[in-house]
Amino acid sequence: MGYPMNPRFALGVQYDGRDWQGWQSQRHGRTVQDVLEAALLSFTGAPVRITAAGRTDTGVHALGQVVHFETPASRPAHAWVRGLNSLLPDSVAIDWALPVASDFHARFSARARVYQYVLYLSPVRSAHLVGRTGWVHHDLDLARMQAAARHAEGEHDFSALRSAQCQARSPIKVLHGVRLEQQGPFVVVSLRADAFLHHMVRNLMGCLLVVGRGQRPPEWLSEVLASRDRSKAAPTFMADGLYLAGVEYPETFAIPGAAALDTVFPGLGARP
Repeated sequence: MGYPMNPRFALGVQYDGRDWQGWQSQRHGRTVQDVLEAALLSFTGAPVRITAAGRTDTGVHALGQVVHFETPASRPAHAWVRGLNSLLPDSVAIDWALPVASDFHARFSARARVYQYVLYLSPVRSAHLVGRTGWVHHDLDLARMQAAARHAEGEHDFSALRSAQCQARSPIKVLHGVRLEQQGPFVVVSLRADAFLHHMVRNLMGCLLVVGRGQRPPEWLSEVLASRDRSKAAPTFMADGLYLAGVEYPETFAIPGAAALDTVFPGLGARP
C-alpha cells in the first residue's frame, strides 16, 4: 500500500483508566489524550492533535478506543505501533495503526459504540480487582435487571440518565441493546448504542442495581426515562468496572476490531 505525503492515520488504543484523569486533555490533568499526543510529538518531531471516537471519564478503561490524526510524517503502519508503544507508559498501548481515507473521522464516522461493565459479586472486596471492576456485596436478581434494561432499549430521551456536565447537543439516543451475562462471581453488562451521553452508562447501571436489589420493579425504569428528570434516577455508579469495548464503523473504512474483555479477565468470555 502506498502512503500519501500528508496522510490521515487511525489508531486503536487501549488503556487502564486507573492511572488517568479521563481521556480529554486538561491543562493540569493527567489524561490519555495528553500522554498520547506527547508520544506522537516525540515520534514525529511535530505537534499532532488527535480526535477520539469518544471521551471517557476518570477511572474508565478502554479496550478499543479509536483516534485519528493528520501528520506529514511518513511511516509504515507497524512503525507507528512499535514506535508509539516504546514511548507510552505501561497503562496505555497502541493495538494497530493504518492510513485511512481523508473523510474518515473517529467520532463522526462511527455508527455505534459498545461499552461493557464488569461487576464483581462478593461479600468482601478483592484487593486484586480494585479499580478494575464494580463491586456489589449482595445478591442481584439478574432476570429483573434484564427486564428493566429492555425498557431502556430503543430510541429515548435519556435526560434522566444524563450528567449535568454533558455537552451533547441532544439527549435523544438509540440504545440498540443491553445484555447481562454472569460467569462465576462476575456479571458483564454489555451495551450498544449509536452514542452515549456523559455518565449515561453509569447512571443506567445505578438504576439496574436498584432493580436487581428488589428496591424497584423493572417497569420503574420506564417511569424514570419518561420523567426526563435526573433526580428521579439512581445515583451514578462507580467508574471502576466500565470499559469502552469497541467502536463500529462502516466496512468501507476497514477499521480493525477491539481487544476482547478476556484479555483483561482471562476466561471471561463475554462479548459485546
